[in-house]
Amino acid sequence: AGPSTDEAWSFLVPSQPGHGGSPSHSVEDYWWYVARSDLLRTALARYAVNAAVALDLGSADGPSAGWIPHVADHVVSLDIDPRGLSTTGICGSAMALPFADETFDLVSAFDVIEHCEPEATALAEVARVLRPGGSFLMAVPAYRWAWSDHDVANGHHRRYTRARAAQAVGAAGLTIDRVTHGFATVFPFFAAERLVRRLRRGRTEAQDIAEIPQVPLLLNSALTRLSRLDSKVLARADLPFGSSVFLAAHKPS
Repeated sequence: AGPSTDEAWSFLVPSQPGHGGSPSHSVEDYWWYVARSDLLRTALARYAVNAAVALDLGSADGPSAGWIPHVADHVVSLDIDPRGLSTTGICGSAMALPFADETFDLVSAFDVIEHCEPEATALAEVARVLRPGGSFLMAVPAYRWAWSDHDVANGHHRRYTRARAAQAVGAAGLTIDRVTHGFATVFPFFAAERLVRRLRRGRTEAQDIAEIPQVPLLLNSALTRLSRLDSKVLARADLPFGSSVFLAAHKPS
């Protein structure tokens, strides 16, 4: 399943049909992509040490996993939508990974599993291709109460609590190492935006891709700076709330 722009929220990212693939490649300085890459690396990179071969699922959203090559010797990119892949990427589905058992030391899936139905199939595939002792890094959107037409437009099947994410990954036979929220400092803006959307109750169908609009430079910088506060906390402790859930797990040896 391909990535979405879910946590960028509609007042910054309106749900509109686009060109396919991920818009992140053309706007890599957009606050949410910059912040998410930093938060993911801070929260999860420590669980990806000594990875010889890694698999990045949903690689059409490249900026989020741009740090993975720094923790793995070789990275294989896979996405169901070839329009967002580089010439070296592999077009394939997370529901039926085209790899042999126990191929990878690391699998990352950043805003991918919420697109998969049933999720158990995708997570079983992750566990299958992981080598014993290998790591799984995941990010998913948080809170069922935050479900809106924006989730529908992005092709989501669910949103998660930390407990829900841990339960799903644990059911695939993986051992949880860390589960935390992300984007806590900007969470009040997210919650307010979702409340407005629920009151408005617009009707939306699944769309190809949401476009990223031009954001004033000062707003873009302010949101990026706020999110850096999350990074400082995540380096030492878990965040108890936020619009994303980050998880690290490993396959028992």
